[in-house]
Amino acid sequence: MMLGVFKGLAEYYDFSVGWLRTIGIIIFIFSGFWPIVVLYLLAALLMKQEPMIPLESLEDKEFYDSYAQSRSGAVHRMKRRFDSLNRRIHRMEDIVTDKEFDWEERLNS
Repeated sequence: MMLGVFKGLAEYYDFSVGWLRTIGIIIFIFSGFWPIVVLYLLAALLMKQEPMIPLESLEDKEFYDSYAQSRSGAVHRMKRRFDSLNRRIHRMEDIVTDKEFDWEERLNS
């Protein structure tokens, strides 16, 4: 329930989450604190995280998968996209603010 390890394992192996958590608690009680906690934290670090908000499109899923694999790569792609949009906006501003741009003709057509 804390990091979603048992839920992730249950979904992956098509097993009941309740039973898996029950088994985890039983192992926790009978083996002591450290073995199950260490394994749980290790699994939490190694498992791929599930997105908090359901993904709506294939593009969102591709972005999330790339982000989960390489955060710096995802940030680099976002920066390139932002720079591209920023250049397009600057080109539009240059055209619209040009002295030769005829607003009357554009608005009437």
